[in-house]
Amino acid sequence: MRGGTSKGLYFHTTDLPSDTATRDAVLLAAMGSPDLREIDGMGGAHPLTSKVAVVNASSRDDADVDYLFLQVWPDRAEVSDSQNCGNLLAGVGPFAIEEGLVAPGEQITDVRIWMANTQSLAVARVQTPDGEVCYDGDAHIDGVPGTSAPIPIEFLNIAGSTCGSLLPTAHPVDIIDGVRVTCIDNGMPVVCIKAHDLGLTGYETPSEIESNADLCDRVERIRLRAGHLMNLGDVTTATIPKMSLIAPAQHGGTVATRTFIPKRVHEAIGVFGAVSVATACLVPGSVAHDVAGLNTPPGPTTIDVEHPTGYFSVSMNVSLEDETVHVNSSALLRTARLLMRGDVFVPTAIWRDS
Repeated sequence: MRGGTSKGLYFHTTDLPSDTATRDAVLLAAMGSPDLREIDGMGGAHPLTSKVAVVNASSRDDADVDYLFLQVWPDRAEVSDSQNCGNLLAGVGPFAIEEGLVAPGEQITDVRIWMANTQSLAVARVQTPDGEVCYDGDAHIDGVPGTSAPIPIEFLNIAGSTCGSLLPTAHPVDIIDGVRVTCIDNGMPVVCIKAHDLGLTGYETPSEIESNADLCDRVERIRLRAGHLMNLGDVTTATIPKMSLIAPAQHGGTVATRTFIPKRVHEAIGVFGAVSVATACLVPGSVAHDVAGLNTPPGPTTIDVEHPTGYFSVSMNVSLEDETVHVNSSALLRTARLLMRGDVFVPTAIWRDS
């Protein structure tokens, strides 16, 4: 399925091996990793198209399904569950209905999703006229051609879901390697840095940034130090925190971003990455707040986070107490499409009990 601006394989939990090592070996084989082209599997030769969603009916009273996100890396034999993915999340609701895990409503079906990676809840609203998932519609999201049916997603209680608090360092600004940064976690650990402080405009293309080896090395040094400050430990091989370079908006939005994920530069920005950056725009004294120049109004507000291929509109509802931001809810719009269903073949030697 395509979920948001990503693409991946969606599995029932019971269709995969129960032990983690065998499961990961099966998924690596299914994707064709490690190989930069992923020529011997279903992967798309890029982290954004080498993803997996594992879904099952939930035993929780407050959720319909459980969703585990797994990142399969094209360039190395590694499957990571250290982060969430809000793009593949967009396909979980339709998948759950298509596969009989959730009964469809007559027009709209709310699917309550327990996000296992971050131990938090999301609610996806899926259009189901006549009791079937509808993928056609007039909703457009940047980074995806054409239009599709809208899937609004509301996130509940995701602040600090990975690092333990919204501001893991307890400060709106820290100094790392002589640079002012903001470390924040509202669904995704992110380090915000002013692009200007790294000698950039913030409007460079992803390929231009990736070709600047000295810059990439410096960003990685900052990321490694930030990992310890954010209670993540040694993040040398981890996919978090993401590094987001912040600049004044170019096209009428709130801020412009260029985001490391963490070694490649995103052609857009991840869902939870956008939510964390949008939240940082509302934290007084933060790097993003300085660039955005907002007054942090309490209550509902919309933050438009620009990225290389468009922008994300994030609906935020926050309250402010003694200059401390409390996140009540976050929401945004995604789309998804079912691309195919069938069997993926893996070598017998990898899964001998198949």
